[in-house]
Amino acid sequence: MDSADVQRAVWRMAHEIIEANSGTESVVLVGLQTGGLPVSEAVADALTSITGHETEVGSLDVAFYRDDIGLRPVLPEAVTHIPWNLDGRTVVLCDDVLFTGRTIRAALNALSDYGRPRAVQLLVMVDRGHRELPIRPDYVGKNLPTRRDEVVDVHADGVDLGEMLR
Repeated sequence: MDSADVQRAVWRMAHEIIEANSGTESVVLVGLQTGGLPVSEAVADALTSITGHETEVGSLDVAFYRDDIGLRPVLPEAVTHIPWNLDGRTVVLCDDVLFTGRTIRAALNALSDYGRPRAVQLLVMVDRGHRELPIRPDYVGKNLPTRRDEVVDVHADGVDLGEMLR
């Protein structure tokens, strides 16, 4: 994907969010640190442009909620910033790449510390497959089948696919 492809995907997913939720009045976006935050901000900008209603954006670091604590060092990436209670709201959890689903499982656990949302939806720029948990995104920028040893890098200029360093 080049930057135009990413922008088209952002606008398409924004329209899908509006349609699925009959607007954005009770919708908040929460970007996973660090790759999901730029995605959530881009989608929020598109939603605001389309609806004229500013969509709130928060950030979530799931380092301490992961199921691989003890298997590798825990390194918090950045701060969690969810300045509102999530009770009764629709949370669109945003990430750059969906792979095994374990980060999303950790995010679902972390969200419970901030209230009880009416619903949680998942938006990802790239779904690369290889799921280890029964997690499926609601909004997908691009399905990109990969090998397990490949890496996917999402940025404003596009999406890059490369080999994992050994």
